[in-house]
Amino acid sequence: MTKQPPGQVSRTTLPSDAPLQLRLLRFDDETAFRSAHQVMAAEGFTFGLGFKPTMAWSAYLNTLDDYRRGLNLPGGLVPATFLVADVAGTIVGRACIRHELNDILKREGGHIGYGVLPEHRRRGYATEILRRSLAIARTNGVERVLVTCDDDNVGSMTVIERCGGKLDSIVHTAASAPSIRRYWFD
Repeated sequence: MTKQPPGQVSRTTLPSDAPLQLRLLRFDDETAFRSAHQVMAAEGFTFGLGFKPTMAWSAYLNTLDDYRRGLNLPGGLVPATFLVADVAGTIVGRACIRHELNDILKREGGHIGYGVLPEHRRRGYATEILRRSLAIARTNGVERVLVTCDDDNVGSMTVIERCGGKLDSIVHTAASAPSIRRYWFD
């Protein structure tokens, strides 16, 4: 039997009835987080908000805390809460909940960005991440929530519509990029 790294459990050993929780990153999440970031980067998806692989872990945790409180934000970023999706002690995905929108986010990014690691997809985690993220956005004062996805991402379209998102528009972006579907939750 192959031994799993700390914080990682193979897909087959995750209990099917274990609840998903969205939580802040902890000091002991570093190895699992860095692995998740690398896996998702291979798909062209940024797992960690503002994360750079050369960053010290404690500095990254402090950066996320600042972003959540709206402090020391780099240009173009808005206050946001970054959470990992945890099932039975394993990081299966993440959510980024933006507390407000700037012009770019109004057009293309929305209030909530989420992702599920490839080995944990098609198990309902994306739907649960979005449902919980919507509740968190509302507790942060966002009454009307915008969620977007690429026009060719059938999985995300399905998740957003299953959670009650109403299609507002399809925005055309750069010629080489897919159009963006914009959904509102009232």
